[in-house]
Amino acid sequence: MASERFVEPKRLKELQQLKPWKTVAVIAFDWVIIGLSIAASQAVGTWWAWLIATFVIAGRMHALASIVHEVAHYRLHRNKVLNDWIGDIFVAWPLLLTINSYRQNHLMHHQHANTELDPDYMVKFNQGRFIFPRKFFGFLSSLAGYLVGYHGYQDMRTGLNRLNRKLSHSKTYIALRISFYVIVLSSIIFAGYAYEFLIYWLIPYPTIFFGIMYIRSVAEHFAIENIDEKLEGTRTVIPHFWERAFFGPHNVSYHLEHHIYAGVPFYNLPALHKEMMKHPQFAAKAHITYGYTTGLIREILSHAGRQNMSMVPAATKHLYSSGNAAK
Repeated sequence: MASERFVEPKRLKELQQLKPWKTVAVIAFDWVIIGLSIAASQAVGTWWAWLIATFVIAGRMHALASIVHEVAHYRLHRNKVLNDWIGDIFVAWPLLLTINSYRQNHLMHHQHANTELDPDYMVKFNQGRFIFPRKFFGFLSSLAGYLVGYHGYQDMRTGLNRLNRKLSHSKTYIALRISFYVIVLSSIIFAGYAYEFLIYWLIPYPTIFFGIMYIRSVAEHFAIENIDEKLEGTRTVIPHFWERAFFGPHNVSYHLEHHIYAGVPFYNLPALHKEMMKHPQFAAKAHITYGYTTGLIREILSHAGRQNMSMVPAATKHLYSSGNAAK
């Protein structure tokens, strides 16, 4: 598909212009919200204040993860070295990722989206929670599995291990990364905040954060019937205002637009969406869903969300029979 068909080249060039201060500002904003959430919870000192804080923090973890994605596309700064170091230190390393390994995996996803060469897509085919359509309580059971950390642990074991061994780093880089973790953890422990680190970071990370990432993964490329169609096989979700903080931070929900124009930074995606909607073909065929808790849920539960069987590996096709797909 020629991307020029949807946006005029001059306008596209304008939308691709980088403004590094905007990305730096949202990174700072996310960390400030995390800090304020912890401070507020500690000041109130109740279990429900802690619970609210963990959801807010997990939402900001997702926001930081969306910036990992931006940095992987070199959308933070034109200086690639500066781009990657800012990304590693302030967003990727705290989430146990590296920009370079994520980039190598993610570029394969872009080049081979929704095919057997797409590493993100294929690794999830063997997991029952990515089989659609689902019954409502079956979907809730998957979410419950994340809230107790079971599915999060599985995702960490498969996803993080896969990403971190995707690319070999230099000895200097490895030493710097290890030093980062040693310095941060030592500072936390010596300052007497080990317990707070446990309840405000280590608990939300494999539970709520990975649960949010599961919903995002489903929203982007699953429960889609025509996954081999370029305008239908990737989903954009227009979130309700209250959903943005958790499921669509920093415009990450404009996923179809991003796949077509990966060079447009996140802060210009809403404008890109408006430009593309002016094109009759895009407006008519683009897979656009309204609301994570409304439209997406309906597609997950409906037969319209049935996977295209031509894309399912032979070894797992039995999972998509009518008796299994609805569980």
